[in-house]
Amino acid sequence: MTEESSDVLIVGGGPAGSSCARALRREGLKVRILDQKRFPRDKVCAGWVTPSVWSALELKPKRYPHLLQPIRRFRVGLMHGPMYEFDYAECVSYGIRRCEFDAWLLKQADVTVSTPEKVGQVERIGAQWRINGRFTAPVVVGAGGHFCPIARFMGARPGRGERAVHAQEAEFRIPDSWKAELPIDGDRPELYFCPDFRGYGWVFRKGDYLNIGLGRIDEPGLSSAVRRFVDWLIASGRLPAAPNADFRGHAYLLASTSKRDIVADGMLLIGDAAGLAHGLSGEGIRPAVESGLLAAQTLLEANGDYRKARLAGYVSAIERHLGRNRKRMEPPAWLARLVFRLGPMTRRFIVEQGFLGA
Repeated sequence: MTEESSDVLIVGGGPAGSSCARALRREGLKVRILDQKRFPRDKVCAGWVTPSVWSALELKPKRYPHLLQPIRRFRVGLMHGPMYEFDYAECVSYGIRRCEFDAWLLKQADVTVSTPEKVGQVERIGAQWRINGRFTAPVVVGAGGHFCPIARFMGARPGRGERAVHAQEAEFRIPDSWKAELPIDGDRPELYFCPDFRGYGWVFRKGDYLNIGLGRIDEPGLSSAVRRFVDWLIASGRLPAAPNADFRGHAYLLASTSKRDIVADGMLLIGDAAGLAHGLSGEGIRPAVESGLLAAQTLLEANGDYRKARLAGYVSAIERHLGRNRKRMEPPAWLARLVFRLGPMTRRFIVEQGFLGA
């Protein structure tokens, strides 16, 4: 089998991998992305992108060629409690469909992409890494999500001692029979925090599509919780009926609690592979993009010296920019309820810190 060499191999073609690849390619490096799926592909995600993501990528939302749902308002509250609305009178975020956004961003990277290519064999040959007996590079970036094979190679054990957030989500085209009576507005996502503040549910309309989901920290009975959430949405008049769509699950680690090693000799982890989701909202796209860019900067500054000690600056950069290993308080139920009763400024703070990247 003929070996194919690159300056950098990136495992995973989502926002983290494509952002990193694009930054490296712009500086003249030869980059190859490996992904086990062909693009476009579906990805479990609520699917919104804050303005800071577009700014970091130096891309303009108005040039995005796919569905882009402006967000100007939020409807927020505790499940089974009163709801509160925040109107910003201008666009503060955007809804996207991950199947479209990820494929578009990967195309912007303008690098060689090998799909479908499931990573099996990872071996060290002198100063090079070789993947699947074919692809070689002196450095490998793991961008394959929570279950990334490079993260596993570096010692991660998903499901074994890692305190993860588990979520289930369904995104589907809104049936014609729903459109006249569906009260969900496209520019106003609805967020329903669990009474214990260990997770939240959402309903998010994006054009002709509806995204419904629920995520909780270490939730063993998530499927039952999702069914109860949907039943409650129907009973409270937010949904006309149960959606005829499959709920699919995924998991991720919060930056505030992730213990994964994210640097090794000739290896870096970015995005969900590194465990960098936002501590309140679970947002993954912004930390994916930002960590991808930080990793690219680290690799460029390393100037070919990819020893762990030389790459260690990436760890401190992640801690500074994304709050990795900062403790996240999990308030008791009574305190969580009190937070929502303290007034509009407190509730607005939760929305802006957790969901708008303020």
